[in-house]
Amino acid sequence: MGGIFGVASRSDCVSDLFFGTDYHCHLGTKRGGMAVWNENGFVRSIHNIENAPFRTKFERDVEEMSGNSGIGCISDTEPQPLIIRSHLGSFAITTVGRINNIDALMEKVFSNGNSHFLEMSHGKVNPTELVAVLINQCQSIVEGIQYAQEMIDGSMTMLVLTERGIYAARDRMGRTPLILGQKEDAVCVSSESFAYLNLGYSDLRELGPGEVALVTHSGVETVVKPRQKMKICAFLWTYYGYPSSCYEGVNVEAMRYENGKRLAKQENVDVDYVAGIPDSGTAHAIGYATQSGIPFARPFIKYTPTWPRSFMPQNQSMRNLVAKMKLIPIDKLIRGKRLLFIDDSIVRGTQMGGTAQFLYSSGAQELHIRSACPPIMFGCKYLNFSRSTTEYDLISRRAILELEGKEGEKHLEEYVDPSTERYRNMVECIGHKLNFTTLEYQKLEDLLAAIGIDPESVCTYCWDGRE
Repeated sequence: MGGIFGVASRSDCVSDLFFGTDYHCHLGTKRGGMAVWNENGFVRSIHNIENAPFRTKFERDVEEMSGNSGIGCISDTEPQPLIIRSHLGSFAITTVGRINNIDALMEKVFSNGNSHFLEMSHGKVNPTELVAVLINQCQSIVEGIQYAQEMIDGSMTMLVLTERGIYAARDRMGRTPLILGQKEDAVCVSSESFAYLNLGYSDLRELGPGEVALVTHSGVETVVKPRQKMKICAFLWTYYGYPSSCYEGVNVEAMRYENGKRLAKQENVDVDYVAGIPDSGTAHAIGYATQSGIPFARPFIKYTPTWPRSFMPQNQSMRNLVAKMKLIPIDKLIRGKRLLFIDDSIVRGTQMGGTAQFLYSSGAQELHIRSACPPIMFGCKYLNFSRSTTEYDLISRRAILELEGKEGEKHLEEYVDPSTERYRNMVECIGHKLNFTTLEYQKLEDLLAAIGIDPESVCTYCWDGRE
């Protein structure tokens, strides 16, 4: 996915920018970057963070950079922030989102007279550069941001650093958050609400869907009013949000406890322990254990000193190996035990299947798996949530293909509905393929109830196909 952070301060902002950006490392695995502005112009640094933490790569940069305003990012994809010089003046830009119509937008830009894009090493155009080019089609930064967001099929949240301050723009449907914090003589803007608390900032407010605000050290000025309609991503709470963050007033950890409790109310299973697949599955499991009365345990421990989230490689086979290497079993809590594990989601099933094999080889007697969300039926069109290239990467769709072939595509509405025989057959097929004793998924209505905001304001596309 990715995360962004910005600071506008009366004094030097680099230390706050460094730590605030570092607090977003759980959202991306590939690159980190920072850009600052001072009286001499823009200074930028970008590093690969696949094999070393963000903080170690940027410690020297922090000593050498200075400025009163700056933006930073953790990215799962392209290098950023970028520094742009155009008829609108110079600015730095960083983005979080997804552009589905990138080729069509490039052709449109070429037809308007833009001569070239800088191609990245893997042969693709940097999406953040494309956003900058779209902004430059207009006569002001604010008009350009609105134009870019309207033209993009997908979603786009961004920070644009200028001499005046930071233009913070939340995606027009609010699929990703932007939260403002403040302290004396400084204001920050962040993807994660917790990222600024230890830096002395207090919560100010969240930007609304489509809102654009100019952030300076003296305050925040709304330059484009927020829209009424919102579709914030539900996976913020179930999976990739940090436990101490809040979105739309709902804390991630508290939501996961409530979600686990609601999952436990659906059934009565006889097991020795309830456990979570670390890290995000753990809180769901605590809620489940609290509601069910079954003891909570940690039958394996995640070894983070060597392999934290930021170190996950891009190659899938290596990712699977690393996922295995990270989990250290506790024999006394596994051997001969009937275990119920809760994971935040089951996407491809590759890692969960490997985890099941790992637990059986460690002596588990039974392995009951619960997913904290419904079966993922559709690849996300709005965020870079998954690296899947086709919907048949999803284990739910592979199970449907196995059950009915291509004919199953005509009955996706039934496969989404837990009350149907087709849904039950799909779940049974997945459980059999992954060698689970039993498998159950959270119901969508219970997940939305655990979040607790208007269900119409939450994006559930990956589960039910509703846009």
